[in-house]
Amino acid sequence: MAIGNLWHPERYQGARRRYPYFEGWYFKLVDASERHRYAVIPGVSKGPTLAASQAFVQFLDGSTGQAIFVRYPFTEFHASSETFSIQVGPNRFSRDEIVLALDGPELALSGEVGLLGSTPWPRRWYAPGIMGWFSFVPFMQCYHGIVSLDHGLEGELCLNGTHVDLSGGRGYTEKDWGSAFPSAWVWFQSNHFDTAHTSLTASVATIPWLGSEFAGFIIGLWHDSRLYRFATYTGARLEALRVDEDSIDWVIADKRLRLRVQITRDRAGQLYAPDIADMSGRVGETLGASATVTLAARSLTGADDTVIFSERARLGALEVVGDWTRLAAGARS
Repeated sequence: MAIGNLWHPERYQGARRRYPYFEGWYFKLVDASERHRYAVIPGVSKGPTLAASQAFVQFLDGSTGQAIFVRYPFTEFHASSETFSIQVGPNRFSRDEIVLALDGPELALSGEVGLLGSTPWPRRWYAPGIMGWFSFVPFMQCYHGIVSLDHGLEGELCLNGTHVDLSGGRGYTEKDWGSAFPSAWVWFQSNHFDTAHTSLTASVATIPWLGSEFAGFIIGLWHDSRLYRFATYTGARLEALRVDEDSIDWVIADKRLRLRVQITRDRAGQLYAPDIADMSGRVGETLGASATVTLAARSLTGADDTVIFSERARLGALEVVGDWTRLAAGARS
């Protein structure tokens, strides 16, 4: 990884990386009526040879659950070395715009969508991005970055002959890169709350570490122009994690604050995901989950917590993969 790119996780990180390696960006698009919700995921997967490597664009229709994976030769992937700008075949992606031209037997998708007023994860000298000081560790299995917690949309897409106006909608952009995805994780994201410009991204995953593993988590609640962070590296702790067929109950706390996320699950579409050798893994993702999100100040006297924020999140992206009990094993009150 180039040193300059360390401070710009949104950029392509894989120019000097060899097999096994993947990198993917995740664009979530929701129109103003909230009837249309999509995820567009461009990326690359490096195999042991150029012929075994590939570029791709995935598309998930959150309303129908349809998921399409479009492959391209690795040679049709291009990335700027100086800014976040990538191209996969005729499709182009940046912080400010996506241009799509997908044409196949299962999917015809074209159009241009502007991404307006991005809200990046704040950077600090000791924390280039959402991973905090873990960003400096060179042997992590998987790295994570936030490109924009919340932004507006302008433009339209033509999906299988139907024009969808996204102007006035909301978007979210993140990315992952590394040698493989974790063996288990829970991830939830929504920037659709009653209070505008509020966004939550929350993940907990198994993290291989020096021959062992731990349940690492990163959570950011953006509200009223303030970012509330809860992460393994901030000293927060996982107090509870319960997952069943219909819901998830998740509680995280640090010395001052407690965050509870009570999620209602929805049907999922099946995306492709990086395995150790290729993109043969499968991940179920929904774009229709909802959640009650409650942030409270903890009492120092044993009294009840004081609620700072409590709202319902809608149109949430949700993934639950692997054995979640391994993640919950480290929970402590």
